[in-house]
Amino acid sequence: MEQTTDGWNNAGEPLQPRANDYDAFAAAYSAENDDSLANAYYERPAMLALAGNVAGRRILDAGCGSGILSAALRDRGATVTGIDASAGMLELAKQRLGDDTALHGVDLNDPLPFEDSAFDDVVASLVLHYLEDWAPALTEMQRVLKPGGRLFVSVDHPIVAYTIQEPRPDYFANTGYEFEWEFGGQRVPMRFWRKSLQGMLDAFASAGFRLTSISEPQPLPEARDLYPEAFAHLSTAPGFLFFTLEARAARSGRRP
Repeated sequence: MEQTTDGWNNAGEPLQPRANDYDAFAAAYSAENDDSLANAYYERPAMLALAGNVAGRRILDAGCGSGILSAALRDRGATVTGIDASAGMLELAKQRLGDDTALHGVDLNDPLPFEDSAFDDVVASLVLHYLEDWAPALTEMQRVLKPGGRLFVSVDHPIVAYTIQEPRPDYFANTGYEFEWEFGGQRVPMRFWRKSLQGMLDAFASAGFRLTSISEPQPLPEARDLYPEAFAHLSTAPGFLFFTLEARAARSGRRP
């Protein structure tokens, strides 16, 4: 069935929204992400803490969204390059970051448009669980990192991913699941992929990374008064899982 450009198909039926179509709700998502408990007081501070002193480091923000993590890293002295599959999110990132931060439209399933060993660090903030197969993205991240370079990853905690749906799936199987988010009164379909902790570790090792830490941090204490009920839940239940990894010997040559 062919689609038209006005929200209807050729049979006169309304089109169903596409899963993970960030272009359709970029502004609403960005506004939520900037100030939410999960992002502003939990995931983003945890990623920045893992990265530590980044002054003078070349960092790739893989899945940069509207650029708020890129901005924080740049403010700490890093030279940041951002990539994202959503043109709408990249436009917001450009508005936030200006012309002095390189931004590229890149799908993480595709080869990265960078030379070998181009970066000291890669940050992959809440992005890998959008991918059914982590191998192509991780292999490319390893390639563009210098030997000994660091990869920082945050993903949905596997315990959460495997308990939000009934009947529960096989924990050890790589399975997809769909749900809806609401931003600014708009409900949008999403599709994520579950991977067991062992599956994650195997994917990192196969791509040439050495694990240096796994962490389950707490939200910032000041969020307790701002979001009392949500803070109580987030501080006592699994949320996101964080990895710090080190690139081993360089692999040269981009994927075709």
